[in-house]
Amino acid sequence: MNKPLGLLFAVVSMLLLLGTAISIDYNGWLASGLAVLAFAFIGWGFTLKSKMAKRQEIRQR
Repeated sequence: MNKPLGLLFAVVSMLLLLGTAISIDYNGWLASGLAVLAFAFIGWGFTLKSKMAKRQEIRQR
């Protein structure tokens, strides 16, 4: 994964987790939704990183 894309995933993930932490005090449902969204986004980032690494490995052969 290139650096700008990695930075984008890191910043968005941190903002989602920060939103989750702040919303815990206000609304439990909102906090739960943001937590699920954050973990899904992080998982998507790992999946994308794996796919990009596989493509690069195939190109090097």
